[in-house]
Amino acid sequence: MNRPVSSLVQLDPRDNVAVAKQQVSRGARVPIGDSSHQLAVRETVEFGHKLALQDIPESQPILKFGQVIGFASQDIRCGEWVHVHNVCLGELKLDYAFGSAVPAEPAPLQPRTFQGYRRANGRAATRNYVALISTVNCSATASKYVAQGIDPRILEKYENVDGIVPLVHKGGCAFEYDGFDHRQLARTLAGFANHPNIGAYLILGLGCETSQAGFLTDQYNLVQLDVPGEAMETLPLVMNIQEQGGVARTVDRAIGVLNDLLPEANRVCREPIPVAELIVANECGGSDANSGITANPAVGVASDRLVAHGATTMLAETPEIFGAEHLLTRRAVTSAVAEKLIERIRWWEDYARKFGVEIDNNPSVGNKKGGLTTIYEKSLGAIAKGGSTALKAVYEYAEPVTESGLIVMDTPGFDPASVTGMVAGGANIVVFTTGRGSCFGCKPVPTIKVASNTPMYERMEADMDINAGRILDGASVAEVGEEILDKIIAVASGEQTKSEAQGIGDEEFCPWVSGPVL
Repeated sequence: MNRPVSSLVQLDPRDNVAVAKQQVSRGARVPIGDSSHQLAVRETVEFGHKLALQDIPESQPILKFGQVIGFASQDIRCGEWVHVHNVCLGELKLDYAFGSAVPAEPAPLQPRTFQGYRRANGRAATRNYVALISTVNCSATASKYVAQGIDPRILEKYENVDGIVPLVHKGGCAFEYDGFDHRQLARTLAGFANHPNIGAYLILGLGCETSQAGFLTDQYNLVQLDVPGEAMETLPLVMNIQEQGGVARTVDRAIGVLNDLLPEANRVCREPIPVAELIVANECGGSDANSGITANPAVGVASDRLVAHGATTMLAETPEIFGAEHLLTRRAVTSAVAEKLIERIRWWEDYARKFGVEIDNNPSVGNKKGGLTTIYEKSLGAIAKGGSTALKAVYEYAEPVTESGLIVMDTPGFDPASVTGMVAGGANIVVFTTGRGSCFGCKPVPTIKVASNTPMYERMEADMDINAGRILDGASVAEVGEEILDKIIAVASGEQTKSEAQGIGDEEFCPWVSGPVL
């Protein structure tokens, strides 16, 4: 079993801190990277945490990745532990330099394909689910009962159907009709109804909710099933519990409808589809300090390769771009793209202030235990998932994604809400990096989980698909990035992820509601 070597790594020559690749003890003299220089360690520091490479006076910047991650809140001596007890955010002055370093388009790669489902409207799917879409929490239980009411032996007959997923949530009422939250929820629900990974669906409502099924179907021109079959024309798109005569009657009739939908949804077969038609959602959750050193940069390599194939890769979690946005605005193809990203950053600052908090309340408890100190440090590591290509567009939450290349979608940092928005926008694969060990899936889209360190990967191997911790043992970032790309293509072609094998993904549908509950 390989373990990280006993040394420190300095990520950039400008850095005044180094990262411990395993626990280092007080009094030890530890080499830094491959250099002959050794650092005298003044206090025990855990795996992934930082030590000062030089004396850092109070109020002076702390540099990691060659960027400011905070300021010394007291004098820090060379060899001391650098963390939340002696680092504060201070005032960060960023030069956005819109479009000043837009990368050239990557050279096209030899075309590759995956085995996906081609829908009648031309879109590419990586899975084939039947969905029950609840307009409101009041119909959530009925949706679950319907899914549970389909005999598993019946599902086994339909080998091209991956399952039935009840898309249930806790909202749908107590907000302004046709207001911001109503439209955003409708956009999210419609994004799932229209998603290529949904072969057929039934909308279940209560009847009196603000989030009316009629609003959803009318505003988004929803139609039933995107596969051949005359039977679909006679099946209902919407059922409201109040109109059907209660939960039991609704469930009974909906089960009958699903039994008619299943053979129609099954009438698809996998076929070769260009990798250019993949839309990959990149997410990080349960991050540690190694996430920005191993897993996220490796995903960035895969992102660059996907863009070179003509595919789309998505960054999200806007509060976790905060403090690193200047690196993306430089890569924005137009000033309008850069300005939209900054506008969303400012929106989040104002949004947090309304509730008496600040964006720097992030990182989480687990992030800090894993060595992350400030939101700046977390964000600088997080955006590494976006690789090095040009930023093509910035999208609103759950907005349909039409641009190829690297894009940003405005989402919260909360993983279920963030991924829900990206899937609603059209993502057909999720790549999820984690350092602490997040257990995540998101039906109807498969989630590939990438571990940032080997000890966690070995503890949670049944949940992790790839071990990027190998980079700390000597593997290159490029090598692991290619492994991630190959895994993306394999999973898009039907290979099960670890979360799919465990049936995870029914509880992660989480539409973001940013306004008040009335």
